[in-house]
Amino acid sequence: MVYARKYVYILTGIILSVLATFGSPAARATPPDGYTLSWSDEFNLADGAMPDPKTWNYVDWEPGRVNNELQSYVTTARHLHIVADAACTDGKALQIRATTNGKGDYWSGRINTAHKYTTQYGYIESRIKLTHGNGTWPAFWLLGDNDGDVGWPTCGEVDIMENKGKEPGINHGTIHGPGYSGAHGPTGIYTLPNGQILSDGYHTFAVLWEQDKITFYVDDKPYETRTPANIGDGKTWVYNHPFYIILNLAIGGDFGGEPDDTTKFPQDLLVDYVRVYKPKS
Repeated sequence: MVYARKYVYILTGIILSVLATFGSPAARATPPDGYTLSWSDEFNLADGAMPDPKTWNYVDWEPGRVNNELQSYVTTARHLHIVADAACTDGKALQIRATTNGKGDYWSGRINTAHKYTTQYGYIESRIKLTHGNGTWPAFWLLGDNDGDVGWPTCGEVDIMENKGKEPGINHGTIHGPGYSGAHGPTGIYTLPNGQILSDGYHTFAVLWEQDKITFYVDDKPYETRTPANIGDGKTWVYNHPFYIILNLAIGGDFGGEPDDTTKFPQDLLVDYVRVYKPKS
């Protein structure tokens, strides 16, 4: 019995160590009570397929178009495609891949649901395995669907997941609006416990978006709430209208910093699913 108990303790320690490294079952989020699934993309397509063009727009941009980013966004299957991954809900993930030629040129992918799917309020989440390395800048975020009319930041922006590769265990949740954008956007920071890093396994990133209130989550844990009281007197809360969804992997830029000799390529951002839940009522 003594030896059996010893082996149980050893096995338990191994299991706890694995969960600490790769993410516990809590890394599969659940919506709040009273919410039901309204829309999703599970990326459950054939290996090598690009994400569904009925749902997603592929972005084709030159370097430096926004935020002084270094990469070109390209619309190729090499940089946007479905891969098999047993760690995912349906065994498939969207892979957004960043590559380089080693001479200072970078290529990556960016997709959005503009004019194809928008939502106003809801519990919006994605289960994602992040990149890791100086200069990588993955993001899962929302942009106001009136951006073409009023411009940024008046349209509003909600960054659900934003990570600097040089900070491998930290997620930033931020809102940007008129008079409180860029480095002045109210930001909440979530740090994984026990020295874990976001690229070691899948984690869920979400917001519970209600009228005049946005709460940020990582792995079901709320860590920051924003309301009109957080943006300052005389400034406008611009989050009570429809927004669309964006996923991208940037390299370099004002937020991400510069890649260096320690940054390995290709870098792969893996997305299990994107889901939107709405109140049952």
